[in-house]
Parts: sequence; C-alpha cells; structure tokens
Amino acid sequence: MGKATGFMEYEREESAAIKPKERIKNFDEFHTPLSLEKQRTQAARCMDCGVPFCQAGMMIKGMASGCPLNNLIPEWNDLLYNGNWQQAYNRLHKTSNFPEFTSRVCPALCEKACTCGLNGEAVCTKENEKAIIEKAYEEGWAAPKPPKVRTDKRIAVVGSGPSGLAVADQLNRRGHLVTVYERSDRVGGLLRYGIPNMKLEKHIIDRKIEVMKAEGVTFITDANIGENVKAKKLLEEYDSVVLACGASNPRDIKAPGRDANGIYFAVDFLKSTTKSLLDSGLTDGKYISAKGKNVIVIGGGDTGNDCVGTSIRHGCKSIMQLEMMPKPPVDRLPNNPWPQWPKVLKTDYGQEEAIAVFGEDPRVYQTTVKEFIKDKKGNLCKVKLVKLEPKKDEKTGRMMMSEVAGSEYEVDCELVLIAAGFLGTQKYVSDAFGVELNERTNVKTAPGKFATNVDKVFTAGDMHRGQSLVVWAIREGRDAAREVDEYLMGYTNL
Repeated sequence: MGKATGFMEYEREESAAIKPKERIKNFDEFHTPLSLEKQRTQAARCMDCGVPFCQAGMMIKGMASGCPLNNLIPEWNDLLYNGNWQQAYNRLHKTSNFPEFTSRVCPALCEKACTCGLNGEAVCTKENEKAIIEKAYEEGWAAPKPPKVRTDKRIAVVGSGPSGLAVADQLNRRGHLVTVYERSDRVGGLLRYGIPNMKLEKHIIDRKIEVMKAEGVTFITDANIGENVKAKKLLEEYDSVVLACGASNPRDIKAPGRDANGIYFAVDFLKSTTKSLLDSGLTDGKYISAKGKNVIVIGGGDTGNDCVGTSIRHGCKSIMQLEMMPKPPVDRLPNNPWPQWPKVLKTDYGQEEAIAVFGEDPRVYQTTVKEFIKDKKGNLCKVKLVKLEPKKDEKTGRMMMSEVAGSEYEVDCELVLIAAGFLGTQKYVSDAFGVELNERTNVKTAPGKFATNVDKVFTAGDMHRGQSLVVWAIREGRDAAREVDEYLMGYTNL
C-alpha cells in the first residue's frame, strides 16, 4: 500500500510538461518523466485506504469509477515504493495487456476514484504505471514470451485497435493461432490514426506489435473485410472470428451549406496528419492542412482537443472550439460526490496551447452552427453561429439545448473539423458477416456476452459497446477472448 504515512508526508508531483509555445514546434510527446527515485516517492503516497476504489471499475450513475481493467493498483504501488520493479511489472501485466498505451492516453479513471483525492491530491497512478512499463522494456522483462504449447485452433480478429489487439494477445497466450486483419496500411486502428503523436508516439505501438509478432501473432494490413477480403473466406478458414472494427461512423452536423469545401470529420483530419507524418515527416503535403486558416472545431471532447492541438502545430490563423453544453464547474458540485467521475472543467493540452498562442481559451460554450457559408467557388468562408440555452421539453420533461432567438452571429472560417462523436459500426462490415445490430447500430449480443447471432462470430470493443475509452476497449477484448476460448475448448483458464 505504499508508505503508511506517505500521503501525509509527500506532495503530489507530476512529470514536467514542455512549455506550450515550445512543444507546438513538433509532434513529439512532451512530458519529462520523474527520476525513478521520485517516482518511488509518488508510489509511497498510496495509502492503506481499506477499500481501494481506484481498482473497482464500477458504474456509478452511468459513468465508470475506478479502473475498468481492475488493475491491482495498491499492490504495484507498494512494490514500486519498495523498489521491486520487476514484481510490480508482473502484477501490472496480470490485468493489463498494454500499460504503455493506457499510461499515455487514459483519462485516469483510477485517479478520479483515489481515496487520497477525497481531501487532497490523488496518487500519480497513471505516471507510476508508465514508469513501471518503461522500466520493464528497459530491463527486458517485457520481451516476447511465446506460448510453450499450441492448440490447433485458428482465430481471425478483424481490426487492430485496442480491443482487437487485446483479443489477439489473450488468445495467443492461450496457445491458439491468431491472425489480425487491418484495413489500413499500418497496425493500430484508433491508437495509430485516431490519437495524435503528441499523446502516443507511434514507435510505442510498433514496439508492442513486434513483441506480439515474436510471440506468434500474424498481422495482415490493407485487408478490408467486406471489400477486398471476403467474410466468407474467414468463416471457412478459421474456427472463430472476432469483429473489433470500432465505432467508426462519425456523427455529422446537418446545417445549410454542409457541402462546402473545407468541412471535414475530425478522424479524417487527424489520420491525414499522422499518416503524412509517418510517411514523410509532413513533407509530402498529403494531409488536410490548417496552416493560415481560421479553424472551428465542433465538439468539446478529447478528439476536439486533439484537433485544436494539431491545428496549432500546423500554424492555424485562429482556433475556436464549439461546445453545445454549459461550461462545467471548476470544482465538484454536491450532487457529484467522490468517487463518482468528476464533472468539472478540464483544460487539456490543446486548449493550453491555444491560450498560450492566441491569448484566450478556444472553447465557446452553449453554441452551435446555424449555417456554413460558401464563397462563389463553393469554398467555406464563414460560419453562422447561434447561442443555446437549456429548456425543458414539454413532451418528455427532459432538458434540451434550444436556440436563443436573435443570437446568431458570423465568424470568418475556412476550415471546420467535426468532432461530434460516433454513431456506431460501419454497416458494410456487419452486413458482410450477417450479424445483427441493436438500436444504437452496435453489434447485438446478449447482455454481458460477446457472441453474435452468427455461429462462431464474436465482437468486442467500440463495435460492441459504442464509442468509449481505450481502457474499456482493452477490457472488452480480454472478456471476449475468454468467451471465445471457452467456445473453442469447452473451458477457459483466461
């Protein structure tokens, strides 16, 4: 549990971030890790709290509290504090396939439920996790460990995002022969092309993929199931198929002028930048550029923030981020007590950079697009915005955001990035396998299960639960692998 009195003796200390105006000069990760000794001191703050909500991963009022992977956080914090790095890695790896990913991109649900955070600063669990996994690679503890015994079962995993990789990793450990099909040119799915380099440098993904290859997992890229690879082929050649294709149908904004040139979905914008960066260091010009443009990002979530940070690195002229809902409070409200997820204002790296460069927060609350305005050539030149206010719907009794009469105004804009979330799986994949979808256009299964209506076809991740976090995708992949293993073998030890 760390040092019994550590949380009273030591203050929380996080890794230092490079200053915004300096870090926007490149697309590199920008935090300088603490020394190993300082990281051990941070682990000492993990208190003997009796009930470690940090690892609970339970749902409270529709939102997760604590780690969905049920990571054994107090255990590996204690091992880290005592300098037993290898055993700390062993305990971490017991529940988490990819701590190198979650320690970089997870919003740290564990820390939001940390008992220390009830009356002070939470334990730096996310950074402790990163220190452990990086030490494991440095010392060779995370080196390939191929299974000693193989079964004769063959599994195809469609999609190489976090859920697909987790399925593959688990089933390969079990001894099955796993092949992962990825429609893009590189492995990683959302991790590769949906998350910018500043949050997750792509050599981190490549490092883990090389380990998985050495352990026996086969990866096939440029394989778009339902397009250039037939679903029938997979059903004939494999004992089981797991669909982990994500929730990749972006939610659109329906407003007059939507057909203007200069309006893109966030995922296409981010992917184009990352692909060009990997292919040529952005020298090929094959990306959607924000350079010299007035940019509006529609959506206040993590993806919207990534669009802000990327646009600033391109050299945009100005940046505005629209959020339909009211501005969150700075501190928890009485109706949002610990250990619930805190519904409070968070200023992320992209917004920090916008404040540093342009002198103001890019977020504009209770506002949406009324009209996209085109010039004579069909190019976007302005956007008409309208203010919103919460009003109770007379029929349903629910609070809805409604337009404020007479509040419209226009702003110059040459590039709009839509980061309004996703609506479910792309239908051509589900149609290719004949799997049923639910009312939310996610693949339908029995509650808590992963088997579809088609024999030997399973699903996992965002394709199954809808748009969510990387950590939930990994949990889904682990649980789906267990169900697949039991289907194939009649029992499971996963």
